[in-house]
Amino acid sequence: MKNFAPDIFRQRMIIEGIYTVKMTPKILKNCMHELSVKLGMKIIYGPIVKNIAEKVNPLHGGYESILIWAESGASIYTWKRNNFFTVDIYTCRKFDPKVAVEHIKEKFGAKELDFKEF
Repeated sequence: MKNFAPDIFRQRMIIEGIYTVKMTPKILKNCMHELSVKLGMKIIYGPIVKNIAEKVNPLHGGYESILIWAESGASIYTWKRNNFFTVDIYTCRKFDPKVAVEHIKEKFGAKELDFKEF
């Protein structure tokens, strides 16, 4: 991929897996807030948790959560029919990927997960 802005630092990460907790808006809000603290990011909007996609397409039943940081943001999507989750993190500030993975693993009771950094 061509680097169109070499003077701007960017770090991306996707974490996916299977959650074992009973997923609720409260769990997602707490997860996002604590992720921000652990990664050293400043929240400027959110976290917002909704269940809107299911109304449009029942296959997407679960929660959507977004969070905007001064350093960029994160989103989490869950699917209740198979306890699947995906977390997208994008920042313009360096963070420790291991901290993000361990946090998500703990909060979601994830017995299985995988991640990729960009």
